[in-house]
Amino acid sequence: MTDELQSKRRNSLLKGIFFGCLAGICYGTNPLGALKLYDYGFTPETVLCYRFAFAAILLGVTLIACRLPFKVNRREFGVLLLLGFLFAVCAQTLYASFNFMDAGLASTLLFLYPLEVAVIMGLFFKEKLRAKTAISIAVSLAGLALLYRGGEGGVALSTVGLLLVFVSSLSYAIYIVVVNRARFLTSSIKITFYVVTFCLFFMLLYATFFGSGFPPLPSTAGQWGWGHMLGFVPTYLSLVFMAKAIKIVGSTPTAITGALEPLTAVCIGVFVFGETMTLRLALGIVLILASVVLITVRNR
Repeated sequence: MTDELQSKRRNSLLKGIFFGCLAGICYGTNPLGALKLYDYGFTPETVLCYRFAFAAILLGVTLIACRLPFKVNRREFGVLLLLGFLFAVCAQTLYASFNFMDAGLASTLLFLYPLEVAVIMGLFFKEKLRAKTAISIAVSLAGLALLYRGGEGGVALSTVGLLLVFVSSLSYAIYIVVVNRARFLTSSIKITFYVVTFCLFFMLLYATFFGSGFPPLPSTAGQWGWGHMLGFVPTYLSLVFMAKAIKIVGSTPTAITGALEPLTAVCIGVFVFGETMTLRLALGIVLILASVVLITVRNR
């Protein structure tokens, strides 16, 4: 009986890790759809409008299929509106950074958000800064230093690109802190639907008044296809697989498998778009991922 129980637990663990890996891989395909739509001449805000519009439709259909109510109370509405704004800032700055640096590197730098969450919790919520957290920050800074001089031939990376990714990473870190402190009682699908919908709202405002104008409808099969891919794979599927993984194995192992996000983006950049991979770049990426894994497993 004991062996049977251990076998079930082992299978459950493997299943959870499998879903976590799928979530990381799916989210790491962001650069693929984004850069393909950039080839059509679309701006980052237009691409993001396509991404969130398709995702909102899919999530809305899921809510209806699961017979979940759309209603939220006034407090939830205000928090969800803030989360939509933070996610819009995160997405816009990340996609904009693709125009200044390799998409794989940008996705790797975005993965610094667990460290930033630890710093925010320590500064504003008096959460104790552990030794492993301090070591993680030091290792990540070493990785950043390598990345900054990690371009081909040792050419410094774009300062604008780095600042954009930093804003993206920081806004996502604040997003996570707000979600954790809000303590929602409603379903994760409903939360995600409203966050994506509000994010689309803010992206439409930005595109109309500060960007390239109100996004036109896709006009070719390729545009429809890549727009749907962004809404389905790195948005809808990644969120569904992540929810499954967290339910089975918890947040810590799921966060560890999230390291596949930047690795997937780097592989897409190198093998699909011909981005350059140097030894120094590779070492910087390894240090950043190691720092994130270290801080993620600090409580295990």
